[in-house]
Amino acid sequence: MSLALDPAAQDLLFREARTANAFTDEPVTDEQVQAIYELVKFAPTAFNLNSLRIVLVRSEEARERLVPHMWDANQAKTGSAPLVAILAADNEFHEELPRLLPHFPQAKDLFYTERPVREKDAGFNAALQAAYFILGVRAAGLAAGPMTGFDFAGVQKEFLDDDHTPVMIVNIGRPGSDAASPRSPRLAFDEVVTTV
Repeated sequence: MSLALDPAAQDLLFREARTANAFTDEPVTDEQVQAIYELVKFAPTAFNLNSLRIVLVRSEEARERLVPHMWDANQAKTGSAPLVAILAADNEFHEELPRLLPHFPQAKDLFYTERPVREKDAGFNAALQAAYFILGVRAAGLAAGPMTGFDFAGVQKEFLDDDHTPVMIVNIGRPGSDAASPRSPRLAFDEVVTTV
């Protein structure tokens, strides 16, 4: 197999990386989060629309507001993670398009005047950016625990507004002991890829 990325980086990002359910108490700094964002912001989205917005939950008061919205199995993980990120889609992303897409500023008015269209594209592209964010966390030598097991409406009401829709919540930190479950199987290449 021939990949340009060296094997150690492949392991860090994919083969050895795991979803973490437990973390050490080592803090995650603002500098680490900024470095993660500065790396992943270059990954592609449709029309460069960059709909992902991130709310960092650092204070105990904010965590106490978040944990009750997590499903029971996720409450302890979120309550003990060094940093929690609420990843959301900005449904008003189109306001930034003239700046983010300077060669085609009319995209804002040609494609995104209707809210349902914006919500669909915001959610899809924020999900792409959330995947990039998880890889960025791994690239920083940290572990991510992404979850969709929470009350979406409750998190939106508590932390966001009507223009922002939760996509996922990601616990972030250095993995603790027994941080991950055994790896589950994956589909084989020939089960996924068809050549026509």
